[in-house]
Amino acid sequence: MTKNQPRLRQATKTAPLYPLNKFHSNFMPSLAKHLCAHLAVRSDSDLEGKDWEKIFADCIGATWSPSNIGLDDITHLGSSTAWGAKTVKGKVPTTAEAMARAKSQTVRLISGRNSPTYSYAESIDPKKSDPAQVGEMVIDIWNARVKEVRAKFANLRTVVLIKGPDLLSVTVFEFDTDMYISSDFIWTWNKNGNLEGHFDSEHKFTWQPHGSQFTIIEEVPSDALKIQIKKPSPISIDSVLQDIGFNNTFYKKL
Repeated sequence: MTKNQPRLRQATKTAPLYPLNKFHSNFMPSLAKHLCAHLAVRSDSDLEGKDWEKIFADCIGATWSPSNIGLDDITHLGSSTAWGAKTVKGKVPTTAEAMARAKSQTVRLISGRNSPTYSYAESIDPKKSDPAQVGEMVIDIWNARVKEVRAKFANLRTVVLIKGPDLLSVTVFEFDTDMYISSDFIWTWNKNGNLEGHFDSEHKFTWQPHGSQFTIIEEVPSDALKIQIKKPSPISIDSVLQDIGFNNTFYKKL
């Protein structure tokens, strides 16, 4: 979005591991190594959320430990910094000309279940429920999760991996994981019975009553890191087994 987002910035006294979106010089080669190894070892280019969490943690020297909230799966205690990680499929401009032509890009980040029915014992009906009231409950649930993590970490971020075709090009960017003020948004039910939150006509949130899925729409910053890699030759299973010296001592009947 071109306009400033109505977020509640959190005052911090501990410097983060590095400035937002300014990855250290070793980050890109480390990420490229992980992607090449992933493509060489596996027979497909699929890379899911947990894979990305582990890769990112290793690239920045942080710790990976899955959390129940899902906003702090990656942590660095020395700088009191935590990250949630997301992966999405999308276009990655790989030439200067393509980047110049590229319009503002947004990604839809699924943030898990967000159920007013569970949290407030409120029954939601798109045909009857006031969208502003439902929006307030949805945002309050999100804010409660963020607040819980921010009580433990001074700096909280989300890092996103946009996966280009065959994982041969990727975009990486971060943004601060913040709380929102529900009244700053216009809430409406769309034709599919899903709740939408808009800020100055820009679509920011979607919440689905069926499944309680909450989606946040984020703009990809112009300075996001873009990487293109050369497709590695696949490594055969026989080659891996030979490298590890596999023999009949690696297994036994129980």
